[in-house]
Amino acid sequence: MEEKFTDYTTDYPKWDNSMKSTHKILIPNMLPWHFLVMEEILKTEGYNVEILQNESRSVIDEGLKHVHNDICYPCLCVIGQYIDALKSGKYDLDKTALLITQTGGGCRASNYMSLIRKAVYNEFPKIPVLSLNFSGLEKSSSMEMPLKLLFKIMYSVFYGDSIMWCYNQTKPYENEEGAADIARDKSVKLAVDSFKNETYKKYKKINAEIIKNFAAVERRAEKKVKVGIVGEIYVKYAHLGNNNLEGFLLSENCEPVVPALMDFLLYCVVNVINDRKLYGHKAVTAFVYKILYSYVRKRQKAIIKQFEEDGNFEPIHDFEHLRSCADKVINQGVKMGEGWLIPAEIAALAETGVCNVVCAQPFGCLPNHIAGKGAMRTLKNMYENANIVAVDYDPSATKVNQENRIKLMLATARENNGRINN
Repeated sequence: MEEKFTDYTTDYPKWDNSMKSTHKILIPNMLPWHFLVMEEILKTEGYNVEILQNESRSVIDEGLKHVHNDICYPCLCVIGQYIDALKSGKYDLDKTALLITQTGGGCRASNYMSLIRKAVYNEFPKIPVLSLNFSGLEKSSSMEMPLKLLFKIMYSVFYGDSIMWCYNQTKPYENEEGAADIARDKSVKLAVDSFKNETYKKYKKINAEIIKNFAAVERRAEKKVKVGIVGEIYVKYAHLGNNNLEGFLLSENCEPVVPALMDFLLYCVVNVINDRKLYGHKAVTAFVYKILYSYVRKRQKAIIKQFEEDGNFEPIHDFEHLRSCADKVINQGVKMGEGWLIPAEIAALAETGVCNVVCAQPFGCLPNHIAGKGAMRTLKNMYENANIVAVDYDPSATKVNQENRIKLMLATARENNGRINN
């Protein structure tokens, strides 16, 4: 007899591990760099996953049909990408599931599960939605996260950060068109293979090889305008959310500088530690997170040292330096959304010569508007050449208007560069 569901809030299809061998899991493409590696990790764990690549305007239109236009723009993009894919006819709807990552912070992202279920319920009532989180959310429908998989994801973030970081410092200057892309593909394969043959913990050797792959690309010795990208986590990285901002900056003869994803993860860890000091949260939880922080930071410092010793690329930011930058601008108790991390990244970029910054702000994300736009005057007063533009991303904002705002910022950047060089 056909299974029927009557209420998406209480009676909905739940994920269980028996589906691991039968269902394809669709994942929205929030992290185009890192998900290249993470997708393969999940496959080695026996999950049949696919990172969605549909990024046309029809995705946004589907989101608008199924989500109230008051909801945050990243949610609209994610749900639109799901439904557009499910309507494509590519998938067996009886054997398809949806996966969403959740941080558990004070943000509407913590409510995504209900929003996704409501959106898919009427047309696709059999499709389970599962959560990947470390906060105890959605215990009845979440992906199992054994310690080994957790560590694999951590290392994949380090490798994804290094590939993204080196690529963006190589692509604008490559002598031979496509050489940086070849180095990227070679580095992704290196990282993926390390998980397949269980050598992924040899992070120093693997990271050194990633750096070597990009250092081998012949680059032109010229100076281009460097533009940092900060903001809410989704529109900061996702090409769908920011209209491929990295690609646009490359087309404008600029070097995009996108801070490491590991900084955001460490930000989440540190916020739990700070909660003990600021709000009296559980000492045991804070103690465990301190151990985790120490473990990850030790590896981050080793990777930074590798970049410094190689000398071909600007090193990724030291997270403790980011914290000290934040303290100059805002209290670390401001942790909703990306909170203190946004002004911290802008300050750290300015201190390494990246004075031009796009702060990507999605509609409906009030904490990021406050921590981003609200800190700009202070940051401009602190750094004489700071050239920051806040760009809003929402379903009604046109790509042309967004790019025109960025072009105005770039005109100022080139003028400032000319004045400094003269």
